[in-house]
Amino acid sequence: VQLQASGGGLVQPGGSLRLSCAASGSGRGFVVMGWYRQAPGKERELVASITSAGRPNYADSVKGRFTISRDAKTTVYLQMNMLKPEDTAVYYCNAVQVGPRRDFWGQGTQVTVSS
Repeated sequence: VQLQASGGGLVQPGGSLRLSCAASGSGRGFVVMGWYRQAPGKERELVASITSAGRPNYADSVKGRFTISRDAKTTVYLQMNMLKPEDTAVYYCNAVQVGPRRDFWGQGTQVTVSS
């Protein structure tokens, strides 16, 4: 299974970016897909996730600003609005299969929020 993430970049505070992640190489679906991020010197943290039924979950720090969505069961998006400098991090796409549980990770895409 491969996860290909795209959409990162440099944006000014208050701006927007949209991340995309497409999974390939598996005939099975993913019970959860999501985005994590890791800033320099910090641990990786969950940003948002969404179940196969379309139920989203957000970190408190991004609620009201970020929106996660899924398309065709193997693609997940993260619309990021009102970006802040503290959103600067490498963002990683994640996909989970169960029976047994397996986590798959994308290569990471850099998001930098700076004026």
